[in-house]
Order: sequence, then C-alpha cells, then structure tokens
Amino acid sequence: MTDIAEIPVDEEERPLPPLPRPVRSALTDGPILRTLLGLAWPNVVALSAGTCVVIAETSYIGRLGVEALAAMALVFPTVILTMTMSGGAMGGAVASAIARALGAGDRERAGTLAAHALLIGITFGVVFMLGMLIFGPQVLTMLGGRGTVLTHAIAYTQVFFGGAVLPWLLNTMAGVLRGTGNMKLPSLLMLNSAVMQVVLGGTLGLGLGPVPQFGMRGVAAGSLIAYSVNICVMGWYLFSGRARAVPKLRGLRIQWAMFFDILKVGAIACFSPLQSVLTISIFTHMLAKFGTAILAGYGIGARLEFLLTSIAFSFGIASVPMIGMAVGAGRIRRARRIAWIAGASAFVAVGAPACLVALFPDLWVNIFTDSATVRATSHQYLSTVAPFYAFIGLASTMYFSSQGAAKVIGPVLAQTARLIYIATTGWWLSTHDATAQNFFWLAASSMVVLGLLSCSSVVLTRWGPRETKPAVRSVLSVAD
Repeated sequence: MTDIAEIPVDEEERPLPPLPRPVRSALTDGPILRTLLGLAWPNVVALSAGTCVVIAETSYIGRLGVEALAAMALVFPTVILTMTMSGGAMGGAVASAIARALGAGDRERAGTLAAHALLIGITFGVVFMLGMLIFGPQVLTMLGGRGTVLTHAIAYTQVFFGGAVLPWLLNTMAGVLRGTGNMKLPSLLMLNSAVMQVVLGGTLGLGLGPVPQFGMRGVAAGSLIAYSVNICVMGWYLFSGRARAVPKLRGLRIQWAMFFDILKVGAIACFSPLQSVLTISIFTHMLAKFGTAILAGYGIGARLEFLLTSIAFSFGIASVPMIGMAVGAGRIRRARRIAWIAGASAFVAVGAPACLVALFPDLWVNIFTDSATVRATSHQYLSTVAPFYAFIGLASTMYFSSQGAAKVIGPVLAQTARLIYIATTGWWLSTHDATAQNFFWLAASSMVVLGLLSCSSVVLTRWGPRETKPAVRSVLSVAD
C-alpha cells in the first residue's frame, strides 16, 4: 500500500469560518403563544382604557342633561364606525402590508408603504370630514334626532368630524408601528389618550374654574386635543428613525402598487364594521317593540359584549404582524398555526368570563341598574347569549389573522352571512308572534354562525402563492 503524502496548504488559503447565523426575531422564529401573549397584553390594557372612556363620557355628559345623553347615543354609531374603520379595518391593513414587507426583508418597501399609508389616512379623514359636515344633520335626523337632542348632536358632530383627519392619522400611524411588531408605544399612547379625553372632555364640556362650559362641543374638542398630542409623539418616533419602517415623504413618488397593497385588504375590511353596526341596528329595532325594559336589558348585555370583544381585538391585532411577517417570508404553515393559536386563545379569554357572568349575572347587572324588571331581562339575556360570546372572540381573531395574510374577504363574507341571517330570521320571528327569548336565541345562534363561517373561510382560503405547474415538454427519441 502506498502512503499518500498530505498536500501542504497555505494558512491564508484555508476555508473561511462559517458565516454567523442571522439574528432571529421573536415575531418570525419565537414560540408562538408566548410571543402572542407578549404582544397582546399592552393592547388589552389600552382597549380596556378606551372602554372606560365610553363609560366616563356617559357619566359626565349625563350631567349636561337627558337631551345631551340622548344626543351622544345618537352620534355614537357614527363615531364608533369612524374609529373601527380607521383603527381595525384600515389600520389592520396597514399593519399587514408593513409586516409582509419586513417579513420579506424589504425595509425600503416598508418605508414607502408607510408613507402611502399616511396619504390614505389623510384622504379618508377628509372624506369623513366633508361627508359628516355636509350630510351629518340629515343622517342624524334619519336616526331619529329631533329638537334639542338634534341640536346637541349636530354641535358634537361639527367639532368632532371637523377634525376627522386626526383619528384617521393617529390610527394609521399606530398601524405602521404595529406592523413592525411595536405594540407597546401605540398602546401606551392609547392609554394616554383615554386619560386626556376624560380630563379634557369633562373640563371643556362641564366647565371648571376659569374654563367656561362648552357643552357637547367641549366634549368633542377634548377628544381631538388628545388625538393631536399623541399624533405629535407618534410622528416624532416614526420620523426620527427609531421605527423599523420610516415613512419617506421627501421626494416621495406616488406608486399605485403601494396603494393597492394596502387597499386590497383595507377597502374590503371596512365592510366588516359597517355590517356590524347595521346588524346591531336591525336587531335593536326588532327588540324595541317589546318595550323599554327588554331594550335596556339587551343594552346591558351588549355592553359586556363590547368590553369582552376588546380582549379578542387584542389577540387579533397582535396576530397581524406575526402572520404578515410569516407570509412575507413564505412560511405559510407557521402563519396558519399563529391564526389557530390566536383564535383558541381569544375563544378561551372571552368565553371564560362570559360564562362566569352567565352563571352569576348580578356580577355585571348590579353595576348598571337596580330596577327589578330590567334586572330580570338582563339575567334572561345573559344566561342565554353570554356563553356564546366566545364565538365572537373567535370570529374577531380570524378577521385580523386574515388581514395579516392579506386574505380578508372570507371573514367579511361571514359577517355578511350573519347580517342576512339576523335580518331574515328576525323578520320570520316577527311575523310569527315570537317572544323576546326567541330573539335572544337568534342573537346567540348568529354568533355561532359568524364564528364557524369565519374559521371555515381561513381553512378554505389559500394564504400562500399559487403553485405553478412546470411546463411539460415532450421529448422525442429518434433512433439512428
């Protein structure tokens, strides 16, 4: 056997050491549940604070008189529609587009998307401003506003929607930050906004010391001032380069593809809050024929639904950047796992307290009324419907998860199906002498329908790119 001598190798020609592994991100590589909970808890705090603002505003507006309280109830649907469209629908679409760009490793595109998102927010804000300033009185009259109530409602509308660009700009900026995975700053500013709204709205609305009482105009102005302060803080953070997506406005060239990337999700998603408000309006109108006590009992139960839905929103909003980055990186299996874990978490987080209230309704009802008739109706409604609130939580997370994947049409169609189900079945019940309990079961079953259809849409919708089959080439074998 012949020994083979080792060939000498120059030290400078030795193989280079292996490249260091890329830095792993918790959003793209971390454990899903722990990362999701870490992103969700700031949103829970902030959205709960927003609910407290609604309660506080109701309290001090009541001191302006019954007419002012009725006026606030009159404008509430339009205000909620503005906030849910700018924050949940379009804001979620912005977060999705930013997250998908970052997931693909394209920070340049993320910055360009952020700039186009701000233009979209300003445009929609101007549309809402002009729409409500021009047609607001007619809309409020159609909703039932009359006399002094209508006067108060118009006063609030003129101030709040006169500055409609502010909530749209604020929620758009929050969407940009959430798309980068930054949940803490938007949530902190939402908490700050809640405190400022209560203090400024109460001071300007009721008057304090040298500050005169501005009534409903003052309440609306307090909200706009709070939004302005938070826009300044969030704008400084975004444009100072501290965010992972820096909007590039100087020398910006309008790119319609960027608008399309956001609007293909946001424009469709806006139908969801619109349909939700319409569903609630139809159901409330059907219950109104049973009298004030039934309507008041339903209202108490609906407040609990509103509060618990904010928990589901927190999980849903947290899932958007995680799913968006996974989809952008082509990791579709991980994106779907995030969606199901977020849905299961929201189902439990909403369902557990709802079932507790269903078993012990006085824990919630005692906060609002001591009327025996209203209490009995509230008990009846909560024991029937509250156990099914978990399906609302499930549907909410499927909606936001689909936003992250830029495939939102399925959950929106699920909301459409619920609207049709409520309208048609409710009409049938109304023509067959149904009781209020029958309508309560209608509400409960519609939640199950919405939850199951939303899940089905996620199962049936392709999240990844379409597979292209390679072209088949025929090979002819020719014998020599």
